[in-house]
Amino acid sequence: MDKHQKLKTSSQASLGGRRDFMKATIVGAAGIGFAPASDPVMAAAVKTDFVGIEAGERMIPVGNFQLPAYVSRPEISQGLLPIIVVVCEIFGVHEYIADVTRRFAKLGYLAIAPEFFTRAGDPSEYGTIAEIFTNIISKTSDEQVLGDLQAALVWAGKNGGDLQRVGVTGFCWGGRITWLSATLPQVRAGVAWYGRLVGEKTASNPLNPIDIADELKAPVLGLYGAADAGISLESIEMMREALQKSASKNPAAKASEFIIYPDTPHAFHADYRESYREGPAKDGWGKCLAWFKQYGV
Repeated sequence: MDKHQKLKTSSQASLGGRRDFMKATIVGAAGIGFAPASDPVMAAAVKTDFVGIEAGERMIPVGNFQLPAYVSRPEISQGLLPIIVVVCEIFGVHEYIADVTRRFAKLGYLAIAPEFFTRAGDPSEYGTIAEIFTNIISKTSDEQVLGDLQAALVWAGKNGGDLQRVGVTGFCWGGRITWLSATLPQVRAGVAWYGRLVGEKTASNPLNPIDIADELKAPVLGLYGAADAGISLESIEMMREALQKSASKNPAAKASEFIIYPDTPHAFHADYRESYREGPAKDGWGKCLAWFKQYGV
């Protein structure tokens, strides 16, 4: 274990200048469960310092490939640390996602945000949602992402993480991935923030969360906004029904829950965007932490 090698503690240096905030020039809206990109980028409402933690970029081996990831952890710890994998939006691991990992580190977690899109490119180089889908998302398969996530857990297990206490949380695109990751045997619990539940299937994305309800191995808490223009309440109800149908034979499906915030839009936790809603964001964060505690993460 190379825990004695200090992580970089400057967010600018640790992100290598590749990520800051998502480009304000991005325009358009996907309308399928992603934050409207025409929203102006704001200064982050929550900024987490580096006091008492180590945070920065690390490289995680995935076969012969080196996967970048932003990793945060307590500077001092006794014993193995519970692990949280933080799955980004379609915009990649920019400062908001890095900050979320630092929030977990402050609470005693080893938090890892893998750069799942790095093989396809940098989402911040594109000016529209459509370009990100064409050049990044379409080239990033679910199989690859889940393989990368498992590799991150292998790395975590060799670097002070407790593989008996693994949680996954993700936002938007990452919320959908959180549901899918709950089918992995290593995951104890998931918290999905406004992740798409139904939709078009492709060769790269052959299954949606609604298709894998009976395959869940970990309970998922879904945090959604009732005013989400891209994720309908009808689709949430469809997912609830799928979970209920699997509940008799699948304890994880039975334990999974939804919390719907009234009059709340998509991306309400994204504190660098106008979609941010302080009340639901803080309440959701508290429920996220309680969920992981409840299920032993």
